[in-house]
Amino acid sequence: MLTLKLSKIGNSVGAIFPKEMLSKMHAHEGDKIYVIETPEGYTLTPYDEAFLKQMKLAKGIMHKNRDVLKVLAE
Repeated sequence: MLTLKLSKIGNSVGAIFPKEMLSKMHAHEGDKIYVIETPEGYTLTPYDEAFLKQMKLAKGIMHKNRDVLKVLAE
């Protein structure tokens, strides 16, 4: 288990993430981290669930209309 210490940063409070944790999350300085509320508490993730849903829908549309997209690409 990892422990994060909260520190005052200006008028806000922030946490310092260990390099190992960021590496496993494939997150880097400047990236966004999303907080998802679950029945067990909160989950931190580098993945935007809404964006992933949109991409899944887009892939379905592209697959369904691949013939039209192929003609348009020419």
